[in-house]
Amino acid sequence: MAGACGKPHMSPASLPGKRRLEPDQELQIQEPPLLSDPDSSLSDSEESVFSGLEDLGSDSSEEDTEGVAGSSGDEDNHRAEETSEELAQAAPLCSRTEEAGALAQDEYEEDSSDEEDIRNTVGNVPLAWYDEFPHVGYDLDGKRIYKPLRTRDELDQFLDKMDDPDFWRTVQDKMTGRDLRLTDEQVALVHRLQRGQFGDSGFNPYEPAVDFFSGDIMIHPVTNRPADKRSFIPSLVEKEKVSRMVHAIKMGWIKPRRPHDPTPSFYDLWAQEDPNAVLGRHKMHVPAPKLALPGHAESYNPPPEYMPTEEERSAWMQQEPVERKLNFLPQKFPSLRTVPAYSRFIQERFERCLDLYLCPRQRKMRVNVDPEDLIPKLPRPRDLQPFPVCQAIVYRGHSDLVRCLSVSPGGQWLASGSDDGTLKLWEVATARCMKTVHVGGVVRSIAWNPNPTICLVAAAMDDAVLLLNPALGDRLLVGSTDQLLEAFTPPEEPALQPARWLEVSEEEHQRGLRLRICHSKPVTQVTWHGRGDYLAVVLSSQEHTQVLLHQVSRRRSQSPFRRSHGQVQCVAFHPSRPFVLVASQRSIRIYHLLRQELTKKLMPNCKWVSSMAVHPAGDNIICGSYDSKLVWFDLDLSTKPYKVLRHHKKALRAVAFHPRYPLFASGSDDGSVIVCHGMVYNDLLQNPLLVPVKVLKGHTLTRDLGVLDVAFHPTQPWVFSSGADGTIRLFS
Repeated sequence: MAGACGKPHMSPASLPGKRRLEPDQELQIQEPPLLSDPDSSLSDSEESVFSGLEDLGSDSSEEDTEGVAGSSGDEDNHRAEETSEELAQAAPLCSRTEEAGALAQDEYEEDSSDEEDIRNTVGNVPLAWYDEFPHVGYDLDGKRIYKPLRTRDELDQFLDKMDDPDFWRTVQDKMTGRDLRLTDEQVALVHRLQRGQFGDSGFNPYEPAVDFFSGDIMIHPVTNRPADKRSFIPSLVEKEKVSRMVHAIKMGWIKPRRPHDPTPSFYDLWAQEDPNAVLGRHKMHVPAPKLALPGHAESYNPPPEYMPTEEERSAWMQQEPVERKLNFLPQKFPSLRTVPAYSRFIQERFERCLDLYLCPRQRKMRVNVDPEDLIPKLPRPRDLQPFPVCQAIVYRGHSDLVRCLSVSPGGQWLASGSDDGTLKLWEVATARCMKTVHVGGVVRSIAWNPNPTICLVAAAMDDAVLLLNPALGDRLLVGSTDQLLEAFTPPEEPALQPARWLEVSEEEHQRGLRLRICHSKPVTQVTWHGRGDYLAVVLSSQEHTQVLLHQVSRRRSQSPFRRSHGQVQCVAFHPSRPFVLVASQRSIRIYHLLRQELTKKLMPNCKWVSSMAVHPAGDNIICGSYDSKLVWFDLDLSTKPYKVLRHHKKALRAVAFHPRYPLFASGSDDGSVIVCHGMVYNDLLQNPLLVPVKVLKGHTLTRDLGVLDVAFHPTQPWVFSSGADGTIRLFS
């Protein structure tokens, strides 16, 4: 700030937008200076008052002068006049300040500390607190130190950088906000610190070290403290350690080191390898096969019977080397001294070496297992009774193969459908045919309504599903079923449905028919829901309308699926949850009817699924296939099969669960019905127990077909089977 006394200086009053010093404030600047500066005669307080108020576009005093000289126009003339006035007022001020500085001693005159700028007395506080204020701190007099104005843009800074040769050594002081020019000593210090050197240029880090302790024997030692008493007394701790080691050696826990044998150890690669040898200690080492011992043919004087004849010699010469039994011809010599050197010795030794290191050898572990131990431990069949064991009744009356059968919920009546175009109703106990209904086509599927309060039978014939009232049993039950069907009132505007509900004629009504549901494709299966109001049908089609759901009470049909996932083989309702199971040729899909989404997809790993049955508890499923497999699924366990049973020799046609007993059965084209015990436990940690208990035979093969359908009695451990021989058999 020496420009205020020695050269022209701009006054703060000459700057627009800045406050002008009052006369009383100018008088306060006449105090003695606190910091002596050879280039400045003003005190720090005076300098702080004028700091930052000197120029609009520069930070240093030299730039201030250049900024004043560079101005032009009327504004420059006006500023020049004000500057002359300020200089005239500041002249006596400078003289008085110099006199006061000569009289008073500055306490910081001899202070050489460069750690901090004592002009800013804010202390060790973050300077970011002053970002939103026009000042950066306070001086020793408690007055504000204002920030220098920085209105220069990047272009002005670039010009300053090009014009000022010392621009690269100019840094900004964060405490005062001013620009400082580094001296050569400071620049050299920065360069040394950047190179990782010491800050003091005169410091030598490689001075020779002076050893405090000399290698010569001194008369007076460094320390002459007398020895401790414990150095003359045996240590109890060491005594305890030694006693422990001695005890461990006696017990054999610690073995003393054996003397090392310096003689090198060699082993014969082709010698007899015993388990204690070096190679024998390897677990997977396979010893090389030994050469066969020489026989009588290798002797120098073999017996006459080993000598080849001329024919054998000529035949041996004509054979290939691989086909020869011996790779040499026996020869006879009078004595051992006359035996010449073996001509193929080197070749045979070489081939032997090739066989040893080129021929792979494999260790085959031989396990001695008793075949009886491989059979799983299953309970005896007599402990799993009751189950059907013999044929009890044969129902005869159909003239063609019987494709399907169904038992009433009470177990008193039996319905069967055949290729002869008839549907017969039997009494189970007496095998009496109670009623025969001619439907005029092949009955492919039949299902008795599982609701005991409804007397209805659904039969699939060609492209229609027939609903029959068999009129058997309680007359009140038969009458209530007819009233339930007649109570339907058709809507005023019939909705578009995938199936047509037709009333039957008077003649068909007399035969027991009540409703006819017509479809666009042939029907292959029909099944009822557990409550008895809904039934599902499977059509022989490749479209998404393969599966249809019908509601009998409202006579409404719907197609639940939008696209097809293959040819559907059969469908089934879940016994307790709103699920429908759809079995295609390679998979079984479980759909949630309320959420209308796919819940699970089961992969039976079969070529062609033929039939399916759901356990009464609903957590297990069995399905049969045409490749003679019966697959058991545990829905809580996995989507893969839990067990795959291959008891049948031919294709499986039907599978069924017993509603009460832990039994399931399967019918096959081999003419047999296999009954298995399938116990499902309430404990989720225990897997189901599957045990085959009985093979029932009785049907004769007709047109290479055997058992076509099986069904259990609802209350008794009996099983019904229908075969291609036109009979129905009851096994009890």
